[in-house]
Formats: sequence, C-alpha cells, structure tokens
Amino acid sequence: MKDLRESEKGILVLDSGDLLFKKYFNPIPENELKGISEKAHLMIESFNLMGYDAMGVGDDDLILGKEFLLEISKNANFPFLSSNLLDETSGKILFHSSLIKEINGLRIGIFSLLSPDFFTGPSDPRRKGLNIRSPIETAHAMVKELKPKTDLIILLSHLGYVKDIELAQTLQGINIIVGGHSGINLIYPPVIKNTIILQTASRGMFGARLDLLFYNNEPTFYNSATKISLENNLNSFNQRLNSRETPEVEKAQWRKAKEETERTLNQLRGKNVFTNNIIPLQDQMKDHPDIKKLVEAYKVKAQTSENPASPK
Repeated sequence: MKDLRESEKGILVLDSGDLLFKKYFNPIPENELKGISEKAHLMIESFNLMGYDAMGVGDDDLILGKEFLLEISKNANFPFLSSNLLDETSGKILFHSSLIKEINGLRIGIFSLLSPDFFTGPSDPRRKGLNIRSPIETAHAMVKELKPKTDLIILLSHLGYVKDIELAQTLQGINIIVGGHSGINLIYPPVIKNTIILQTASRGMFGARLDLLFYNNEPTFYNSATKISLENNLNSFNQRLNSRETPEVEKAQWRKAKEETERTLNQLRGKNVFTNNIIPLQDQMKDHPDIKKLVEAYKVKAQTSENPASPK
C-alpha cells in the first residue's frame, strides 16, 4: 500500500469502520483485554504505514469503550471520523466530524455516520458514555456544511446497505457512500440519484479500489462496466445484422435494438466514469516489510505471554 501511494499521488485510503476488533457478541473477558488491546495498537501502527487518510468509527470499534478508542486514535496518523457520535456528558463531538482533502486539485469532503440500530440497547457496554445523533439529521447538516467548500463529498457510512440506499434516495449531495457493517461485496455498485454506493466484505479479506475519470466538472458518474456491456451488445447486434442466416423480420428487431444501444452510448459521451475493483487479499501477495516485522514481534510477545517460562 505504501508503494502504491508513492507511485500514485491521487489516491485516498479510506475505511468505514469495524477495523480493530472481532464482531461483538459479549463483553470481553478480563483475561483477554490486554491481548486484544495490544492487537488494536498493532493494527493502528500498520494502518499508519499503509498511509490511511481517514477511518470512520463502527459499532465494534467501541468494544473496549470510548476512552480506549479516543486514546488509541491519538496514535493514528490519520483522523477517526464520526459526525454523529457525541459525549453523553458534554454533548460535544468525540472525534473529527469531517475532513477535507485536496487530491489533484479536487477538494474532497469526507464525513462519517454510525447507526444507533447496531447496538443491543442502552445497556450495551459499547454505548457507555455516548449519545448518537440522528444519522439523517446529521447527514443533511454535513452536506450543507461541506458543499460550499468542496467539489466532491464522500460518506464513510456505518449505517448498513439498506440505509445507504434510503439515504441516497432522500438526500442529494453525497457523491460516494463507502458503506460498512453489512459485509457484502458490491462488484457492480448501484448509482442511486447520482450517488455511488460501495460495499466490501468484512474482516479485511478484500480490498476495493474506486477510480474516477473526469471529463467535466459535474460530480456525476456512470459505471465503466455499463459502457463495456453496451459495446458488447452492439457487437452482437451487428453480427446478427450482418449474418445471412438472420431472417429479415428479425433484422428489423436487431436494427431497433442497435439504434437504442447507440443512443444510450452517445448519451454517455463526455460524462464522468468510475471503475470499481474488489480484490481478495491472498497469502501470495507480498507483505509490507515493516508491517511484517510488527506482526512477527506481536506474535512472539503473545506466545511468550501465553506460555511464560517455568521458574527454575
């Protein structure tokens, strides 16, 4: 990841949360707290080396509580974002509410939302000391705040895929939703009212890359896969029309299909394009040497803690 950022300066590395711990089911046993805490610190060091730009806060990032997450965020070279997570006592925002990054002359506003629906209730230990403002109200406020200052707005969403769809249908101004929590791979992400909705499976098993190609200043995009599909269809129609075996009655239908496809392709000319690639992370991929050293040192330390030397 470090090498990629050095060779391609116009890249943003983002995540919508649930990065630091396993899925929450029950409070962590006392004897496991130290090991889990150390692993979280290791992951932050790794993300620093990867060159993360921002991380949204997910419900499972709060497994060790808000104080731990606030403390560990100080070790990160990138901001933790959560636009609707408030301190219960002070009413103040706990993490950064937004971030504006300039990439290749493009001003990109980034904010993050966490759904209160993913907690088991007021007694859920992950919610201790927290208030969660309405995601919808917060989204409207953040778009209003960021729109005059930016060319593109990205939401790091921890609302779930269904709520991402609903938000895109009801609120204009968010150009890209990088969704989390639902744990699905959207190889062909939908575009809802000019909002691209992305999702990648959980547990760090996949990396996703979204490339944007600009032909104009309008922040709207179509999927490059759409154009490829249309061009493939057009080739098939032409083959049918040029075949001597195709009856004249059918050729009339193929001509109509060809005209409609050409019309759609013409409408795409001059419009901005996005390409989405989801890449499974595999053992044969080359390890970053510095991160590998951190992991190996952690494993040695963990093994020593589990199997302390016998007294002589």
